[in-house]
Amino acid sequence: MPKPISTSLKAKLKRIKLFLCDVDGVLTDGSIFIGGEREFKRFNIRDGLGIVLARRAGLKVGWVSARPSLATKLRAEELKIDFLVQQGDNISKTAAIENLLAQEKLTWAEICFVGDDIIDLGPLTRAGFAVAVGDAVPEAKAAAHVTTQADGGRGAVREAVELILHAQGKWAQFVEKYSE
Repeated sequence: MPKPISTSLKAKLKRIKLFLCDVDGVLTDGSIFIGGEREFKRFNIRDGLGIVLARRAGLKVGWVSARPSLATKLRAEELKIDFLVQQGDNISKTAAIENLLAQEKLTWAEICFVGDDIIDLGPLTRAGFAVAVGDAVPEAKAAAHVTTQADGGRGAVREAVELILHAQGKWAQFVEKYSE
């Protein structure tokens, strides 16, 4: 069971319909291995299961990265991510998310955004529930409602997903299902 959360934070968590996060430094530890023809990234399997559980609980899931990467695309396909935005420097993360919100007819109050660096400040300051990973830069931590105990690429996304599912009363169904 997670630590008790305030009534106001629980209200924010109950409104979440879309779970968004950065990739490098959030879903990974920020390391990139480049050699030969391919780039390699290490993703955390518990984060992956958390994303699967979020989708099964009815949340839509998306990743917003400023850095296009085939490794990210492959992992997103494997996890059946609803939205993958790899915009490069063409558009800010905030603008990319606003386009997504318009498309899905959602508001900032209905999204969770998980970030780790100054490039994530726009979404972190607007999201209904903003999360900074444990090893995020101080500015990201200051902008977030919550900072995870886990570092990026080490279960931070799973921690954020569990907070939402607990608050929405959806976590127990998974515990029961996998206890059979």
